[in-house]
Amino acid sequence: MPKFLLALLGLCLAAAAAVHAAEAPPTAADPELEAKMLRVATELRCLVCQNETIAASHADLAVDLRNQIREMLRQGQSERQILDYMTARYGDFVLYKPPLRVTTVLLWAGPGLLLLAGFVVLFRILRSRRQIADEAPLSAAERERAARLLAGETTKDKK
Repeated sequence: MPKFLLALLGLCLAAAAAVHAAEAPPTAADPELEAKMLRVATELRCLVCQNETIAASHADLAVDLRNQIREMLRQGQSERQILDYMTARYGDFVLYKPPLRVTTVLLWAGPGLLLLAGFVVLFRILRSRRQIADEAPLSAAERERAARLLAGETTKDKK
């Protein structure tokens, strides 16, 4: 009986492996066209993933856009024309490195401004804490109690 179960388990595992196997995508018939398509696709952001280029993304939209780029290249359009078309259709956001314009200045300056604002807030908090400490110095009794606490004595030990 155990041999039968082992054989059945092995057959199931082999069938499962065959189900997930897929053919490799065919290589491009025109390697030069494929290289141009990849150059253009690496300059465009995947609109689904947003943190990957169209060349690296496996999203259906990215695959469609790569096919569209191939077709536009076959029609004789230049890489610049394709980038201009994509920008006109999807906006500057589609460019992986958008140009510095009035509409994108916050995109470029935003991280630096946020970092600067964080430092300003941190500086103000630390300055206000220092002012509070300077305004209310400890009395002699409070200093003595603090010294005892730091030495490991508790108020219960004293009583």
